[in-house]
Amino acid sequence: MVAVLAATSLTARAAGSALSQLDQQCLGCHSAKGLEKKLTNGEALSVYVDGAVFAKSVHSKIGCAVCHANTSFENHPPVKTKIDSIRDYSLAQTKVCETCHAPVFKLYEGSIHATLVREGYPNAPLCTDCHNPHAVMSKAAYDAATGAPCSKCHDPIFKAYAGSVHGKAALGCSNCHRAHDVSAATKGDQLKDTCLECHQDALAAHQTWLPNAAQHFETVSCPACHSPAAKRKVDLRLYDSVTKQRVAEKEGVPQFESRARAADAKGTGLDAMALRSLLRGFNREGADNETTLRGRLEVSTGVEAHQLMDKSQAIRDCAKCHQQGADAFQSVTVSIVGPDGRRVRYGAQPEVLNSMISVDSVGGFYAIGGTRIKLLDWLLALALLGGVGVPVVHLTANWLFRRYAKKISGKEDS
Repeated sequence: MVAVLAATSLTARAAGSALSQLDQQCLGCHSAKGLEKKLTNGEALSVYVDGAVFAKSVHSKIGCAVCHANTSFENHPPVKTKIDSIRDYSLAQTKVCETCHAPVFKLYEGSIHATLVREGYPNAPLCTDCHNPHAVMSKAAYDAATGAPCSKCHDPIFKAYAGSVHGKAALGCSNCHRAHDVSAATKGDQLKDTCLECHQDALAAHQTWLPNAAQHFETVSCPACHSPAAKRKVDLRLYDSVTKQRVAEKEGVPQFESRARAADAKGTGLDAMALRSLLRGFNREGADNETTLRGRLEVSTGVEAHQLMDKSQAIRDCAKCHQQGADAFQSVTVSIVGPDGRRVRYGAQPEVLNSMISVDSVGGFYAIGGTRIKLLDWLLALALLGGVGVPVVHLTANWLFRRYAKKISGKEDS
């Protein structure tokens, strides 16, 4: 024990004079590698602190006592203090972070990470999961080479991103997702808007060669063309045509999945009739509510969404999507916005895009002849002709009637 204390005392002094005498006393024990505390559930909480690293951290200026105010040499070690688990300890310590970092903590509280914590997800990130409190460096929390700390939870996505055009440019995750107020990636038009923050001239550049470029921007996600190796699919989003917003689940009253399962009696994915039934269920909730569907072409996974390539490799072949039996139209989901902002999806049969209800389903992104689906082309053409033809027929009949009436009138006068 004497040898251990002597060694750790040397380590503490090696940390430099930047540390106060009190901090060096703390490190006299806590710089011993392998030092840990046994917890109630059997876990071992590491209480080791690398003195040299701590001396270089931004927290070295405030010292140990500020964050560990409930600990002093008079009552330390607090052998009677019980800690149920490492997670419980980390949750308690977030309140300490809030004491000094209130503005940042407020941003975090509105993030998807904090939402997951409140929902009880055991791996949802807390402050100390991303920031080692004894090694925090000023504006250097993110390591572009390893993706830390983001890659700790999102390693498959980071590996895909590292090989992308953005990863090769050494852009950090927070450039697109922000550091603390991370919101659900599927929330609103966030993805498209984030891309356009840097690529402000993207629409004008696409208009030089892409027909209906603005419509493509509304209904096709950027990765659908800029991740050429990705598998594409159609997502039909529940949309409120009155409020002009996507339909969201009510807090604490999830209904989408249960209604979808009830409509999909065979469990094979929503067919046209099941989809119609699902929409009717949401329309009955209010007289002013008109739930429709807005289709969007996107990639299948979050990993694929991060495999963005240089624009020279982007898909420019219209036939990739605009042909009968195109792969992108063989995978279909129906979705709603969950209470936490993340999308809740349910599978649908590809045939829903060819049914009568498809006039509503794909009305937001379909152009006659766009997919070479003849049945749908005929349905939309008939709908268009019906909208134009009825007034034309009415006016023609009115003109013929007046002409006939004049002829009859002329005969009677003679």
